Amino acid sequence: MLLMSDKVILLVEDNPDDEALTLRALKKNNVVNEVVVARDGVEALDFLFATGSYAGRDATDIPQLVLLDLKLPKIDGLEVLKRLRSDERTRLLPVVILTSSKEQQDMLDGYGFGANSYIRKPVDFARFVQAVEQLKLYWLVLNELPARMG
Repeated sequence: MLLMSDKVILLVEDNPDDEALTLRALKKNNVVNEVVVARDGVEALDFLFATGSYAGRDATDIPQLVLLDLKLPKIDGLEVLKRLRSDERTRLLPVVILTSSKEQQDMLDGYGFGANSYIRKPVDFARFVQAVEQLKLYWLVLNELPARMG
């Protein structure tokens, strides 16, 4: 079984229940990557750009994948996505929107601002585990990043 463990997954999620659910689903699917959790948009941007409380972090060490909720405090997920896509360092970073939003406009905006994928969180845990399994297979095993990103 192929397991990628050298790169971090950034989970941007403000709901503690959804955070726990996502972490459980990743573990159940044997995802061994370190998962860094940012609980609002400011914390996510600080991590990605090595500012604020992450000022000592190596900004060139970018995550393999960002799992991004949309409805976040301080700075919402769409604004985080816009800022990622406007910076050369993170322009190509794979971003999967993982949200409970059923708003068509959120989906249109997410893709419009450069999301690589948009997944609506299933309410049922078994279905969520299956969704995470597909995420793992594609984004952590099959997907290839340009040399300067990987």
